[in-house]
Amino acid sequence: MIDMFQAIGITDIRQLVAATMVFLMLPGPGTFCVLTCTGQHGLRGGFASLAGLMLGDAVLMFLAAVGVAALLKANPLLFQGMQYLGAAYLAYLGFKLLVAKGGEGGAIVPFSNAADFRRGFLVTLINPKAIVFYMAFFPLFIDPAHHQGSLTFLAMGGVISSCTLFYGSLLVLLGNAAARRLARNRRIATFASKAAGVFLIGFGIKLTTN
Repeated sequence: MIDMFQAIGITDIRQLVAATMVFLMLPGPGTFCVLTCTGQHGLRGGFASLAGLMLGDAVLMFLAAVGVAALLKANPLLFQGMQYLGAAYLAYLGFKLLVAKGGEGGAIVPFSNAADFRRGFLVTLINPKAIVFYMAFFPLFIDPAHHQGSLTFLAMGGVISSCTLFYGSLLVLLGNAAARRLARNRRIATFASKAAGVFLIGFGIKLTTN
C-alpha cells in the first residue's frame, strides 16, 4: 500500500495521515459546527453537517490544486473580503445560539438535514485560509520526480477526506452521547449552547484579525 502511494508521487503517506489528524484535532469552526448540529438534531444532524463539511473541503482542495490560493495571495482585497464574509457567517451562527430560548437545543425538531448539510458546507467553504493551507500543505508530501498530476492530488484528497470522515464520525458519536446527557439538565444544556455561540463568534473575529 505504501509503495503504491510512493509510485504516484506521495512521499510519506504515514506522515500525511499524522499531519492531517493533528490538523483536524485543532479546535476550529468546523469542529464546533459538527458538535452544534449534533447537539441540536442528533446523529442525523451531525452526520449531515459532517457531509457538508467534507464537500466543502473537497471544493477547497480542488481550488487549491488549480492555483486559486495564488490568486488570493495576489489579491489581498479579495482575500480580505472573503475573510469578512466568513466572519459574518460564523458570527450569525453564534448569535443564533446566543439568542435561542432555553431548551431549544434539546427539543425534538423536524427533519433538517438539508440545513445542517448547508451549515457545514458554508462554514468550510467561506474560510479562505483553508485554501492557502492546502496550497502550502500539498507540496510537503509530493515527490516532483514521480508526481502524476491529477491522480496524485486525488489520492491525497482521498486520504484527507478519509481522515476527516473518521475524526468527524467520532465527534458526532461522542457529541450525540454528550447531548443526551445535557438534555437532562436544561441549565447545563443552555450554558453549552451559549458557550458554542461565543466560540463561533470568537472564531469569526479571529478569522479577520490573524
